[in-house]
Amino acid sequence: MSDENFADLFQEKTVTRDTLQPGDKIEAVVAGISGENIFLDVGKKSEGILSAAEFVNDEGEPTLNIGDTVTVFLVSVRGGEMKFTTRIGSGQAGLEELEQAFHAGIPVEGRVVKEVKGGFQVTVAGQRGFCPYSQMGLRRVEDSDAYIEQVMAFKIIEFGSNGRNIILSARAVLEEEREQLKDELKKTLQEKDKVEGTVTSIRDFGAFVDIGGVDGLIPISEIAWGQTDRVDDVLRVGQRVEVIIKRLDWDNDRISLSLKDTLENPWDTVEEKYAPATVHTGTVSRLAEFGAFVTLEPGIDGLLHISKLGSGRRINHPREVVEAGQEITVKIDAVDREQKRISLVPEDFTSSAEEEKQYTPPPQDKKTASMGTFGDLLKAQLKK
Repeated sequence: MSDENFADLFQEKTVTRDTLQPGDKIEAVVAGISGENIFLDVGKKSEGILSAAEFVNDEGEPTLNIGDTVTVFLVSVRGGEMKFTTRIGSGQAGLEELEQAFHAGIPVEGRVVKEVKGGFQVTVAGQRGFCPYSQMGLRRVEDSDAYIEQVMAFKIIEFGSNGRNIILSARAVLEEEREQLKDELKKTLQEKDKVEGTVTSIRDFGAFVDIGGVDGLIPISEIAWGQTDRVDDVLRVGQRVEVIIKRLDWDNDRISLSLKDTLENPWDTVEEKYAPATVHTGTVSRLAEFGAFVTLEPGIDGLLHISKLGSGRRINHPREVVEAGQEITVKIDAVDREQKRISLVPEDFTSSAEEEKQYTPPPQDKKTASMGTFGDLLKAQLKK
């Protein structure tokens, strides 16, 4: 087979099922590693060649082993030799290859040079490109300086004026990678699984967590057993957390997570810690028309009913006696673990039943006992 450049092969019209063309993306198996080359088994008579420089660590050692599977793009075929890459730009590449990378959707490697108006200047294979802020990542750019001098993978989303106008997107590469990870996670993730993740964003309603390629949401109600007023009082961006998958909705890209389900449920031991008649100190957390809610510990609230307040006098609202945030001593009246309810009374409260037992009416003479005002008037009228 005569030498053919990348552009010529890309323009070929005749394609058969067994024919690989530049720009094709395939899965290949590492068949051997020798010096600067990685040899790939691509299911053809000839082996493919991949530059070892694309898979080395900071010490210059290969990060691929024989038998590993790698996703690669066919760059060119010369003299029967198939050259592959995971990205263009890591070695020598001209405008022609960059243009074909644009058409074929092959990632290119670029170095972020500096921040410019609207985004970043990026050098790709010796050519100047531009990446807008919105295309630098999956999320909003927070620290522009962190990108400077970084070598990253990009997709060319515009190629014009013979290479004088190259627009790049790192986001396109990341989105493609996440889709691949998502497909893998679909096969393994299940509801009720415990997984690790990293907090990527905090909102008033909860926190988003990257659980290995996809983001899930921890609603504010699932952050702790107690009431959480502010998400950032508990979590911070970049924090590693263990969470339970509550719900998976792949069709709508919604994953609900719970942090509190990984923590000990205080209601599991509530009957031991808060037995009836025991006295505890709590904080009034909320007032309602029918009573005051008292937090005994995070996640455990009890109700002090309005009928138990007022020290015997009738009140119209709990605010007449207590206020939110007030520390108060209460006595446990009843515990319902299944319904997660605790009834409280003031520490010195005496029930009406106990009052009746303690109350002894004075002796009365049946002859002189008064029937009350109405009865007295009736008697007077009869005597007349």
